[in-house]
Amino acid sequence: MVHVVRHIDVARPLPAVIAYLADFAHAVEWDPGTRECLRLDEGPVREGALWRNVSEFRGRSTTLTYRLDRMGSDRLTFVGTNDTATSTDDLTFTERGGRTGITYEATIVFNGLAKLAGPFLRREFERLGDGVTHTLPDAVAAAVGA
Repeated sequence: MVHVVRHIDVARPLPAVIAYLADFAHAVEWDPGTRECLRLDEGPVREGALWRNVSEFRGRSTTLTYRLDRMGSDRLTFVGTNDTATSTDDLTFTERGGRTGITYEATIVFNGLAKLAGPFLRREFERLGDGVTHTLPDAVAAAVGA
């Protein structure tokens, strides 16, 4: 298992930040590893919504199906699965006078023989977490506006 935590400050109000991040298709704008993310169902974004996410990791492409497991006024939780891993992106939010504090936690649990690679991949996931601290605020600012 790999667990990465980052704290991010965004100069936008909480409701707008959550509305933007609730649509996981926007991961192509804020997640450095995501190359493609398409909604698999229709209608308003709600708990149970699904996305097909294609990421590049260490030069290889991997596809996970993500589900919005939790959507609240201060939290979003997405769980992605494939045969090799389960990835949970848990975002919690706090209002800070017109700004939004985000705690971003990514937990990757490997399945089968892939479990052996977890400790060796930690550094790469930490690097991706560092990237999110730069790309996420810029993506939110561009999408939400002033």
